[in-house]
Amino acid sequence: MSPHNALAEAVLAACKRRGLMLATAESCTGGMIAAALTDIAGSSAVVDRGFVTYSNEAKMEMLGVTGATLAAHGAVSAETARAMAAGALARSRAGLALSVTGIAGPGGGSAEKPVGLVWFGVAEKGRETETHRKIFAGQDRDAVRQNAVGTALELILARLRR
Repeated sequence: MSPHNALAEAVLAACKRRGLMLATAESCTGGMIAAALTDIAGSSAVVDRGFVTYSNEAKMEMLGVTGATLAAHGAVSAETARAMAAGALARSRAGLALSVTGIAGPGGGSAEKPVGLVWFGVAEKGRETETHRKIFAGQDRDAVRQNAVGTALELILARLRR
C-alpha cells in the first residue's frame, strides 16, 4: 500500500465525481504516481493510462515533446512539464493529465537546476495547462520522489476543486 493512499483515494473520488479519466506522464517518479493510484481497488474507473518517459527520446516519442523544447529548456523545466501534460492528455482518453519531471539525485544537479528540483504540469480539456515548481532541498533520492508523488496528488486535487 502506498504511503499516499489517502491522497490517492481522494483524487480518485474527486475524478469520479467530475466524471474525469486521468492520465499520468512521469519522468523522475518512474510510475510511482500511477502506482499510488492503481494500488486502490476500483481505480480503473478513473485511471486511463500512465506514461513513464524517463529519457528525452521517450518524452518525444510517447508524448510529443519537441526536440526544440528539450534543447532550449531542458527536460526539467516548466516548458517540458507543460508539453508532457498536454501530450498525455492528447494521447489518452483522459480529461485530466498530470506530468512530473525533475532531478531526484544524488547527482545531476547544477546551480540553476539543483537536486530536488521538480516541475509538475496539470492539463485539463478545455482549460489552461498550468505548471508548478517545487524544490525538495536536502533530501535523498527516495524522499524527493516520495514528496513529488504527494505533491502531484495534491495538485490534482487542487485543480479538481476549482
